[in-house]
Amino acid sequence: MAKADRLFFENLIESAEYACQAADYLVSCLSDYHPDNVKTMLDTMHEFEHAGDHKKHQMAEMLARAFVTPIDREDLDLLSQNIDDVTDSIEEILQAFYMYKINSSTQDAINFAKKIAACCRLMKQVLEEFINFKKPEKLHNLIVELNSLEEECDVLYIDSTMRLNDAFSDALTVISWREIYNRMENCADSCEHIGDCIDTVVMKNS
Repeated sequence: MAKADRLFFENLIESAEYACQAADYLVSCLSDYHPDNVKTMLDTMHEFEHAGDHKKHQMAEMLARAFVTPIDREDLDLLSQNIDDVTDSIEEILQAFYMYKINSSTQDAINFAKKIAACCRLMKQVLEEFINFKKPEKLHNLIVELNSLEEECDVLYIDSTMRLNDAFSDALTVISWREIYNRMENCADSCEHIGDCIDTVVMKNS
């Protein structure tokens, strides 16, 4: 593959790395949670989100300049947007802790954040293998693994939400945590969506 073509795949991998860093930072924030530090945490988290935005804009510029692309430019643009959505969704989880003035984390939230970080790392592995889309066996196996991990997140989402009424007596706190778990579930879904998009690209190019 030509160097110019490889740059598109490298951009997607670099964008996914920022999602991984954001997810790892979320785990760190929730594992040692101090409500007085949430604004500072958000400032740091926004740096990952901003770096991801830069990669998305870089992809758009590359696509605008390129005469030909290794796969349809619309697919590259969609993947770039979807990876950025993952990083955005991680930031939105931490934003909810700030907006709803959450005083302490929960073990379920920490476990969920760790699952999201695992989804992000697997998503990055999928993108690293994406360059070999003409020989998709390993790529397909990674996508199946990503789908299975997202299903684990579904189970954790249901179980965590069911435990809320037992964990908190205050209705507003329960509602706030439901929103947090919804955002976590949406984040896991966003990771899985990357795999689904790549599956579609492979079928289009086989």
